[in-house]
Amino acid sequence: MENRHFEYKFKEALKKLNDIELALNESSIVAITDSRGFINHVNDKFCEISKYERHELLGQDHRIINSKHHSSLFFKELWSTIRSGKVWHGEIKNKAKDGSSYWVDTTIVPFLDERGKPYQYVSIRNDITKRKAYEEKIKQMAYYDPLTNLPNRYWLNKQLKKLLLNRESPELLAILFLDLDRFKSINDTHGHHHGDVLLRRVAERLRKCIPSSDFISRHGGDEFILVLHSLKTVEEIEEMTEQIVKEMALPFYIDGDKVLTSTSVGISLFSKECQQHIIPKDADELIDRLIKQADIAMYVAKRNGRNTYEMSSSSSNERIIKTISMENELKYALERDEFQLVYQPLIDLKTSDVIGAEALIRWNSAKFSTVYPNEFLPILEEVDLIVPVGKWVLEEACKQMKAWTELNSLASKIGVNVSPIQLKSSRFVAEMEQILKRTGLEPRFLELEITESVIQNSQESKKVLNRLRSLGVKVAMDDFGTCYSSLSYLKHLPINTLKIDKSFIDDLDEVGKVLVETIIQMGKKLNFDLTAEGIENEEQLQFVTEQGCHIGQGYLFDKPLSPEEMSRLLK
Repeated sequence: MENRHFEYKFKEALKKLNDIELALNESSIVAITDSRGFINHVNDKFCEISKYERHELLGQDHRIINSKHHSSLFFKELWSTIRSGKVWHGEIKNKAKDGSSYWVDTTIVPFLDERGKPYQYVSIRNDITKRKAYEEKIKQMAYYDPLTNLPNRYWLNKQLKKLLLNRESPELLAILFLDLDRFKSINDTHGHHHGDVLLRRVAERLRKCIPSSDFISRHGGDEFILVLHSLKTVEEIEEMTEQIVKEMALPFYIDGDKVLTSTSVGISLFSKECQQHIIPKDADELIDRLIKQADIAMYVAKRNGRNTYEMSSSSSNERIIKTISMENELKYALERDEFQLVYQPLIDLKTSDVIGAEALIRWNSAKFSTVYPNEFLPILEEVDLIVPVGKWVLEEACKQMKAWTELNSLASKIGVNVSPIQLKSSRFVAEMEQILKRTGLEPRFLELEITESVIQNSQESKKVLNRLRSLGVKVAMDDFGTCYSSLSYLKHLPINTLKIDKSFIDDLDEVGKVLVETIIQMGKKLNFDLTAEGIENEEQLQFVTEQGCHIGQGYLFDKPLSPEEMSRLLK
């Protein structure tokens, strides 16, 4: 009776074991190795995923499926755990016979003898290849730029934080902030497809420029950040940056088109001697500061002519921070009514009468007080605000001149500076005509002042200027004599007045006098009105008057006046 009961229990236990083995074989990848790690059993699923026949696996160790993805330290810790009699659990990337890779979630259970020593190991694995591929895809989307396949700013911050907090970090670390020059123009000229291809080519070229241990990311748009930590000195960093600038200036060929660009680079540095003061909560702030400093230095490089690099410095930081702040303030200056026109009198040098004024813009910023045009006009051009602000200037000046004409004063013209960007607008002439109608000003009272840079595209300029002349508006060439191209265009363009640049009037030595005299005599023979700018003393006044110059303006006569002051002067 007892024997039958024991036999029954034994069969029941054996059945349970068989059921467990069947369940494992159906659901898991199973292998059994001896104490030295040699395989003495594998199930069908092991053969299926590894693509090895059973006889090819038996007697081998697991190095037969080693993908080389994991370090030797990884396997050393694994063996240390299971040899001590503990269960090990983790994820392993293996390589199949055909060279393909697969991931398995692995549990290794040591079987212990009576002395507590492992005599065999059972590994139970589950295929997680699809899950890992999905995780990798999510990681790619989160940390990599889809266009260039470069790491993005999130990945960059993560890697930089590791680097800065690592006690074995490099002696010197450099962050290079790169911005492509004239990228918007390339997009506008060649199309966005070319722009996208160019960004990919730039990424490829940058990868080849830096050591493999350093890293690069796309910060956004046409901006890239390089982190150099393999170089030992500032001189080496500068040499590499110079090489990068040279490489970026070489042509790119896209769909048969030759595309030229260049790059402006800003550099910020961090040395290991500062590292002892960093704690994890400060690392993010430090990274932001280093990137910001490099970004600011890049702006300096752009303002220095592009296609160059600039090291971060406190003085340049202050200048660019102010410029960036001005950019933000200027975006709202027009709607906040912060712009004002002042008027510098124009004097008839024969009669000493006030015959008009030049309208000059001032920015009465709530943040920066009074700002002069040389500071903010270049910024207006960069942020695409010069056209709406220029239109406001024209309207205000025409409105003011209309009021003066009703005073029966001697004022015969008002001069208004016009940006080359305004003149390039296809709607400029039509808008000018509308302003004249709205303000009621007769066109003959308005003189638009253009710079010599406008005439570099002479055919287009000639069309616009001829249309303005047909309206009855006059045109003056401002700062005459400061560009080499002036004389060859004078006979082709409908210009009424030459304004002799202040730099000539300032420097009336023997050579200076000859130059001014030549300009005046030439202008008179070509029937131009002549205005001398920047007259500040009696000697200058006497000279230009003796030479027959028609009109003068400058601080000798008066500083730029408010509309009320100018109105009193005209009365």
